[in-house]
Amino acid sequence: MRKKQSTNYLNEQFLFQVCERNSAISMVSGRWKSQIVYYISQGNDRFHLLQQRLPAISEMVLARQLKELESHAILIKREIPNTVPTGIKYILTNKGLDLVPILDSLCNWGKLYADGKEISVSEDK
Repeated sequence: MRKKQSTNYLNEQFLFQVCERNSAISMVSGRWKSQIVYYISQGNDRFHLLQQRLPAISEMVLARQLKELESHAILIKREIPNTVPTGIKYILTNKGLDLVPILDSLCNWGKLYADGKEISVSEDK
């Protein structure tokens, strides 16, 4: 946790007040969050299924990323009834579901330039 009077914290709060875009980017920033949201949207809603889809992620990092997404109300976790030990599944909230097409658009934008789309500069008017 950062001190609430630190320059870093104060700068972050300023940026969040200037534009909600900064807050939104902060919510989904992190190496794994976009893939976690995408995989949950595809039905991989259990911890072990996410681990299978993301074999390079450690259990600790996956757990932390899920908690952060939950703290931003992008997903919730629910107990699966009548399972021993108690099973947990992750469900995207409407906020998380609204995020999926945005992440898809970012993915397409990234692919476009990774595939070699020419980069140019617009002429000033």
